[in-house]
Amino acid sequence: MQPNWYRRNGETITLTLHVQPGAKRSEIVGLHGEALKIKLAAPPIEGRANDALLKFIAELFAVPLRNAELKQGGQSRHKVVTVTGSKVPPESLLIVQ
Repeated sequence: MQPNWYRRNGETITLTLHVQPGAKRSEIVGLHGEALKIKLAAPPIEGRANDALLKFIAELFAVPLRNAELKQGGQSRHKVVTVTGSKVPPESLLIVQ
């Protein structure tokens, strides 16, 4: 059974995230309900946390920044992000901690 925090559709991975901005460092914390919880070092000011989130996700999935896109939750802690063209399995993100 596939976890609820991501879906794969061909080359696209859709992630459901719970983001906590303003942390000491950016890291994956684990699961938060049916979302992957990520702490971000960036403050939630003028979209900086969203920019930092997309950069962090692109690095985790080893794709160019243009392949990570915020789909929902621009002003919320609950976000939906898509990643295209990654060979990194989403399950491996929980092991990286």
